[in-house]
Parts: sequence; structure tokens; C-alpha cells
Amino acid sequence: MSRPSKDLKDFSAGQHIFTEGQPGDVMYTVAAGKVDILVNRNVIETVEPGGIFGEMALIDNRPRSATAVAQTDCKLLPINRTLFVFLVQETPGFALQVMRVMADRLRSMNTKI
Repeated sequence: MSRPSKDLKDFSAGQHIFTEGQPGDVMYTVAAGKVDILVNRNVIETVEPGGIFGEMALIDNRPRSATAVAQTDCKLLPINRTLFVFLVQETPGFALQVMRVMADRLRSMNTKI
């Protein structure tokens, strides 16, 4: 599903996209730039173009479990809860991709423990 470029949000390098503990009502796809995901002020992942982040808050309806900071100037496509549910229901490939991302992150965290 393509969306107009006017829906992209710009973030400057160093700008917080969201902070751990905040309520979350959107996830993001990185269209350009890089985003650092931090837990306890430690970078646990850098999301590059084509990657997604912020999906957990849409899945479990709980506060953000991490902080997202633009590592570089970024263009991000927000996906709100309504669109997320639509994409999961209508596009099985999207749901599988979200599950792959979450599985990869879990495996990565397991190796760091």
C-alpha cells in the first residue's frame, strides 16, 4: 500500500521520536535516514530505510518499551492503529514481516543476555 509523500514526517538528527514509557499510537517505517532504538540509554538497534519500529505499542496497547532517536536526519512514515489493523487483516505479508522483525529483535536480545 503506497502512501503519499506528504504523509512522511521529518526528524532532525538527535531528535526524539518517542520516549520509553510514553503511550504509543503509531509505528513507523523508515523511508530515509537512520533511527537508534535505546533501552536504558543503550542503543540496542539501528533501524535503516525499509525497517520498522514502534510496532509493539500497537500490538499490546502498552506504553513504549524503548526510546527512538533520529541518528541522522530522517523521513518516517507513521502507521496509526487503524491502518496497522487494516494492513494486518488485508495483507498477510505485512503481518509476517512485523512478526519477523519482532522475532529477530528477540533473538538479538537473547544473544546479548
